[in-house]
Amino acid sequence: MLENDRTQPELAPTGAIQNRRGIDSEGWFEYLVRVYPHHTDYSGVVWHGTYLAWMEEARVESLRSLGIEYADWVAQGLELPVVELSLRYHRSVKMGQSVAVRTRIAASEGVRLLWDYEIRSADTQELYVTAQVTLVGVDREKGKIMRQLPPTVQAALAKLAINP
Repeated sequence: MLENDRTQPELAPTGAIQNRRGIDSEGWFEYLVRVYPHHTDYSGVVWHGTYLAWMEEARVESLRSLGIEYADWVAQGLELPVVELSLRYHRSVKMGQSVAVRTRIAASEGVRLLWDYEIRSADTQELYVTAQVTLVGVDREKGKIMRQLPPTVQAALAKLAINP
């Protein structure tokens, strides 16, 4: 297709099968993923690092669902590195399964953003993984933690009903 052809479908990230658009009444965004062989170890169980990639994809897609492009923040010099990560594995996810990676912002404390995650069966009945990730705003040019988040990020957090 031609580069300017607007009929070309938007490409989903690797493994994404469908997004349930929007954020529910409890603030959860769902990102559905199919488990492929490259997501697993030799026994066909999802490798622990795969969950982290899915969680980041879900977080970026949740922002995109609100019209917020994470790449724009990066282009403006904002980095949001992970400074704390906690995962709890409840049961194994296996090759061939489809799962719902659910994410929501749990809190905003100054320049710290806390995100909650659940990885559940596609019908959300079985819980596989729970996690929390803390990100902190860093000024890329200065290489230092920001004193406050940029106004564009604060506006985005307002869309998520979080007070920065």
